Amino acid sequence: MALPIHATWPERVWHYCFIIICVSIFVFLIFPILVILPLSFNQQPYFSFTTEMLQLQPEAYSTKWYQEFFGSLNWQGAVKNSFIIAIFSTIISTFLGTLAALGLSRSDFPFRTTVMGLLISPMIVPLIISAAGMFFFYSRIGLQGTHIGVILAHAALATPFVVITVTATLTGFDHSLTRAAASLGSSPTHTFFHITVPLITPGVISGALFAFITSFDEVVVVLFVGSYKQRTIPWQMFSGIREEISPTIMAVATILIVVSVALLVFLELLRRRTERLRGITPH
Repeated sequence: MALPIHATWPERVWHYCFIIICVSIFVFLIFPILVILPLSFNQQPYFSFTTEMLQLQPEAYSTKWYQEFFGSLNWQGAVKNSFIIAIFSTIISTFLGTLAALGLSRSDFPFRTTVMGLLISPMIVPLIISAAGMFFFYSRIGLQGTHIGVILAHAALATPFVVITVTATLTGFDHSLTRAAASLGSSPTHTFFHITVPLITPGVISGALFAFITSFDEVVVVLFVGSYKQRTIPWQMFSGIREEISPTIMAVATILIVVSVALLVFLELLRRRTERLRGITPH
């Protein structure tokens, strides 16, 4: 945002200091990620820049670690498990989170604050505690070391993100539209599917994407609840760091960064579309 012409010199100083602070924080957060990108093309099996790489010699760069990732059965099995677990946990968490948000958005919902606190508790409780509790519980009911157990565990972790996202969407929902539909003779079911659902769909999709990312990147719970048959990409990366040092991990990290950026761009487009639908920003 540009400074107004009538801004005083202290306001101008603070404005430029604020920009410098924001840029510094951005660089501090992003720089470690940017370092991974060139290291994933390292010809040598090192986690550091070689002299040839710093001199930008073409022979110092290679895509062999990406080829190893796409050609390894272990990595491809981890990719398959990650997508299966993430997709099904996203479906479950999106369904449950959307229903919970619809109920919590009602002003006459009893103990709304208490219920909301319980629903978002997986985001507050340390992950290691949740993982240990799930391990003992799933061991008793026979779900430990199964795909269903990991899917349900990830759904429990991802549901709060859906609840918060959809609830935020419903906060600005114009209930006069549903009242107008009822006055025109529309049934509650018809009103819900033809008015409410289209307006909250961007929020639901945003929550689903957050749930997918949460499940796809999770490693602690799957280490407790899963077994070797449920080995995911984060688990494979964690094991690779402990057992063998290979730049293939850097290649996988780069791919995950690209996927995450693409999802964030998609979320931003959804946010802008939601604002246009609500009339917050002009078309």
